[in-house]
Parts: sequence; C-alpha cells; structure tokens
Amino acid sequence: MAASAVRRYLFGDLAAATIRAWHPMTVLTTLLHELTGFLGLGSWITMVQSGDYSSLRTWSGFTGAIGPLLPLLLVFEIVRALWTRTFRGREYRLIFLIYVFNRIISGWVSIAATAFAIGVFTPIAPFSLKITWYGLLYGYVVWELGHFIYHYLAHKVRLLWCLHSTHHAPESMNLFVSHAHFFLEAPYADVIRTSTCILLGLSPPLLFLIMFIDGMWGMFIHAGEHLLVDARLGPLERLILTPSHHRVHHSRNPLYIDTNFCNLLNVWDRVFGTLQHEQLSVQPDYGITRKVNPGNFLDVYFGEIVLLARDVWRAPGLLNKIRYVVMPPGWSHTGDHKTATALRRAHLAQAETGVKAAG
Repeated sequence: MAASAVRRYLFGDLAAATIRAWHPMTVLTTLLHELTGFLGLGSWITMVQSGDYSSLRTWSGFTGAIGPLLPLLLVFEIVRALWTRTFRGREYRLIFLIYVFNRIISGWVSIAATAFAIGVFTPIAPFSLKITWYGLLYGYVVWELGHFIYHYLAHKVRLLWCLHSTHHAPESMNLFVSHAHFFLEAPYADVIRTSTCILLGLSPPLLFLIMFIDGMWGMFIHAGEHLLVDARLGPLERLILTPSHHRVHHSRNPLYIDTNFCNLLNVWDRVFGTLQHEQLSVQPDYGITRKVNPGNFLDVYFGEIVLLARDVWRAPGLLNKIRYVVMPPGWSHTGDHKTATALRRAHLAQAETGVKAAG
C-alpha cells in the first residue's frame, strides 16, 4: 500500500514537472532566457529595469555591458548576408545544433576545470603577478604559450584532434563557427592554459582579465566574408593574429594546413615557425581533409572518433594501436603517412621545384 502510494506520488510529481516544463509559457521563457544569455543582454536588461547604471563603473559591470558587442556583430553578419542575398542557412544550421547540444550536456564543466587547475597549481607557483601594465603584457605572452601548447597538441595528437575537428569541420567562416566545439575540448584546453599561466606567475584576477580579452578576440577572428571581405588588418599583421590569419588556420590547403596556432599575439607562431600569412593567390578552402558531410551532426561531432576507433581495432599489435591514438592524424602503421606535416612538406617541395624550373 505504502509502495503504491510512493509510486503514485513520484510519478505524479514527474508528470506534473514534465507538463510544466513543456508548457508553452515555460518553453517561451526558457527560449527568451537562452537568447538574452547568448546575446549577453542580461546586464543591460537589469540596468534598464532598475534605472541604476552605477555598475558600469565596476569591472564586472563594464565587461557585462560590452558583452553584446560580438553577438550583435553576428546578427549584423547574418542580416548583411540576407540583404546581399548570399546567406546560406546550412552554414549556420549545424553549428546552431552543436551549440544547443553543448549547452545541454557541458554545463559548468569548463569552469570547474579552470577552478581545479587554479586550486592545484596556485600554492606551488613561484610568484603571482597582479593586474598592472607589465603584468598584462607578460601575462598575455604566457597565456599565448599555454594556448599554443593546447592548440598545437589538438592538431598533432589524434585523440585530441577527434575533439578539435568539430571546430574545423564547417566549410565556411562566420562568427558562429567560434561556438562549434566538441563539449570535452574546452575543459582540457582550459586546464592546459590555466596551469601554464598559474605556474608561470599569473594571479587569478590577471588570468581572468586575459581570458575575457582572449574570448572576445577569439570570436572576432572567425569573422567571415559576409562581415569582412578583406580580413587583413594592415600593419597589425606583424604583431597579432588577424581574422585573415585565422582563415588560413581553418583552411585545408596544403600551404595553409596546421599553421597559426596562436590567438591574438603571434609571438609563439613566429618562434616555432608556424606563422603563415594569407596569400591572395591561394583562396582558403575551409574544412578538414577527410570527406565529411558538413550537414550531418553525427559525422561532424563524432566522425573522427569513429574513424580512430576503427583504426585502433584494425591495427596489428598493441604498440600500433597506441600509436594511432597519440600520433598525428594521418599517421599509418604501413608507413603511408598522410599527416598535415607530410602534405605541407610535399607541397612546399613541389612549389620550390617549380620555381627552380621556371628560373
């Protein structure tokens, strides 16, 4: 008797909660909350409703106020494409699905990963720089080192490429591409970047300031042709990674593949020889080298994982199975490697031979 009452109570509450969750007003409220959250309008709505704009004098209020800038640029990019009749819904549709999927399953995982790294490494950091002009300059160079390490490994270790490839699968560039990521990529990226920064002397407030700047720039450099036809930024190309540089990074052209791993300052790409400027004679061909269905969520999100699992299963011997996991994408136990390094080296050698023949 008691058990049946408990079942009725539990299932009754579950049914009631389900009905409430799918009530039209609840769905509409949830969608409105997600839209204002994505556009970063929460701070402005709060200030307008209260009539109190004093928060603009604080750092959190200031960052909240400028938060809508890049999402609104995305809206402008879409409106401009519609106006010029160059809008293609498929360029945004799948990325929107990835964004929604990640919102559902990732939650606070990335924030937790950052907090974990700060908690573990702060006590053993040799020093801790506060927010000063020299601290910001030093801190950004260190942040770029952490970003370069994470990003380079994401292209050179196949298991990590399985997570990063989702970001490179779109075959066009627009601001929304910055949201196309496998949900587990951000946590391991933030652990690498945060650990590097804390161990090399950045205080958490300085780190958070740099993360804010980097996040804003990281979205902007995905600006597509609908927003910036020529994405080069003149003399700034010598110092920073521009949207033009990032278009190169997202290209599968042999000349461009696996270059420009930094995000804002190009210092580490220069140090390690991975800096590549866009050449007007070589139009970027966006996407990844394998044949992929850019409109298929399962293929874009899980396709590389499936292919890795297949290669590991078929590989002879335990050592080769491990190599498929840790070696670069395109590595083969047969020696017939089709890695990005091999493709780029062959292209450059062919181009050099052509120049010598022409000379």
